[in-house]
Amino acid sequence: MCPNVVNKQNMRNLFLLSFLFLMLSATAQFTLEQALSNAFPSDLIASQEVDKIAWVYNKEGQRNIWIAKNIGSSASKVTNFTHDDGQAISNLIFKENTKEIIFVRGGAPNRKGEIPNPTSHPDGAKRLILKVQETGSEIDTIATGSTPTLSPQGKYLAFIKKGQVWLYNFNSKKEQQLFKIRGNAGSLRWSPDGEHVAFVSNRGTHSFVGIYNLSKEELKYIAPTADRDGQPVWSPDGQSLAFLSIPVEKQVLPFMPRRTSLPFSIWRHDLSDSQTRKIWIAKEGAGSTFRNISATNQLIWTKDNHIVFPYEGNGWTNLWRIPASGGEAKNLTPGEFEVQYVSSNKDHSQIYYSSNQNDIDRQHIWMVTPTSSPQQLTNVGIQWSPAISATGQVYALASTGTIPAFVAGIKSGFALPIVTGASMNYPKDLVEPEPITFKATDGMTIHGQLFKPSKMEKGKKYPAVLFFHGGSRRQMLLGFHHRGYYHNAYALNQYLASQGYIVLSVNYRSGIGYGMKFREAIDYGAMGASEYQDVEGAGLYLKNRPDVDGAKIGLWGGSYGGYLTALGLVRSPELFAAGVDIHGVHDWNVVVKNFVPNYNAEKRRDFAKLAYESSPMADIENWKAPVLLIHGDDDRNVPFSETVDLVEALRRQGVYFEQLVFPDEVHGFLLHKNWVTALQATADFFDRQLK
Repeated sequence: MCPNVVNKQNMRNLFLLSFLFLMLSATAQFTLEQALSNAFPSDLIASQEVDKIAWVYNKEGQRNIWIAKNIGSSASKVTNFTHDDGQAISNLIFKENTKEIIFVRGGAPNRKGEIPNPTSHPDGAKRLILKVQETGSEIDTIATGSTPTLSPQGKYLAFIKKGQVWLYNFNSKKEQQLFKIRGNAGSLRWSPDGEHVAFVSNRGTHSFVGIYNLSKEELKYIAPTADRDGQPVWSPDGQSLAFLSIPVEKQVLPFMPRRTSLPFSIWRHDLSDSQTRKIWIAKEGAGSTFRNISATNQLIWTKDNHIVFPYEGNGWTNLWRIPASGGEAKNLTPGEFEVQYVSSNKDHSQIYYSSNQNDIDRQHIWMVTPTSSPQQLTNVGIQWSPAISATGQVYALASTGTIPAFVAGIKSGFALPIVTGASMNYPKDLVEPEPITFKATDGMTIHGQLFKPSKMEKGKKYPAVLFFHGGSRRQMLLGFHHRGYYHNAYALNQYLASQGYIVLSVNYRSGIGYGMKFREAIDYGAMGASEYQDVEGAGLYLKNRPDVDGAKIGLWGGSYGGYLTALGLVRSPELFAAGVDIHGVHDWNVVVKNFVPNYNAEKRRDFAKLAYESSPMADIENWKAPVLLIHGDDDRNVPFSETVDLVEALRRQGVYFEQLVFPDEVHGFLLHKNWVTALQATADFFDRQLK
């Protein structure tokens, strides 16, 4: 196991030396295309039989599966998709006995059942479950569907098709619907002996946890109530099932602060006597609202019969545990930091996670057991998505302030890159962003990352740009981001700095990383837009810097960041000279209804009035500055109508605007060429407006 204390300078030297052979094609003078060209890794998995890993690389829109046998080996490409077609690859599974990898190709459907088709292909697109030999060969289609789950013995594959559970038999090579239910099924979980499949049936207003017995062909729902039950997890012996139960609160809507709730609880069902009982319930007050982590399941049933889960009982997202028989909860990772990516080893005796402990604007990998103290495994750069192979070797995805995301093995306290045999071709002359804090106009302390041109002239005043992430449940870091969307945004901020801009990336209130009270900020979003005070404070911070031209400050962002961009332009027209609004929110009532289809503004007039007053459209008459609007018209998060309505309003006022529309593109652009076009247009627009 890695030591707790490691010489940081030695680690840094080792880390940088490990990259020398990858930097042959790095360039000091770079274009935006080069800044966006690095292959972005995702969907990292580790074998539970031998020491090997697989992941997805998105190289300029060409998404392919790669595999590496161990930490010291070179990686090889398994698939060979050669087009920027926007078809996502996900749900990777090792099928050990046949040396195959199972995966899904194609994105999730919208409410009309349409699979994303950003290239506007005349034949449309499909979402398929596929398999391929680890050595690479012709790809075989298993079925149309999603979320495949392999049985423990590898004989069957359970999956979801049109909301129902289906079963594929590898011996007969046939598929059949396993059972029929009302609602939509999800969260498929095989019991360790392969005799049962647990699942969740989402009924719209509520959800049930069910168990299907394959040999008896029997289906039963576990202690059905009017709550939202989910996240089932089997005990190691397969004789019990635990699950979460979250009370329904119809008065609660998205994009409003929620510091307390009707408390969530954890339940246990025993197959031996068919009894179900509550084994723990959150205390009222802080932590009573369930807070998700990035994990295959929100509950982990450990080898020594504890259940580990995320909980904000101390106001921060930590990992807690309770005995599987019930009892008091204990904080396994106590402190004022947030756990995000969580996984475990094969027998669930060790829990691995990323957190920003002792490094608030980065993430590192830690390990803990139900009976031990946390142990830090890395502390240089940024790491996330830990995956543990059968031999106990820890792998993760990683990045730094100047090196884009890569796949790594964790060894001796640092992230050793997995050799891909291909040049990374990332720009060499990037800058390390500086961590800063500044005061919002109401006095709240806000964190940010400041990018400055590498060679600044003394006494010169530079144009400046603010960046706002989306979500708003996101946190920008002091390095390339763990999400592809913000990995690209970080690249643009670096590029803007190289072009002579001072760039401030703002981690505004209602984002993550700084505790529950910061995330659930009073009056944020649709309940008052309190984040605007962070926008104005950030603008004033830049304006008061001696190296910034206060008359040339722009702002940009996507989604929630587009909302704050528009909000800054309507509420501070004297402060901001230009903006780029990418699929932004302009009327909360429209967006809330998109997430809650039965939302009726007429029946909730007080909320609807405040939501509108918290929207840019409420102050549209103040909009003066030029703006570039960018949107895909198959956006499933922010309706395209938000841009349509804003265009009409700006036209009626004579405000200068430009628009860039991508037909059939979704919220997080699927085509690499669209990312390049959108971000290049952003840089060009600022050049024309601020220079």
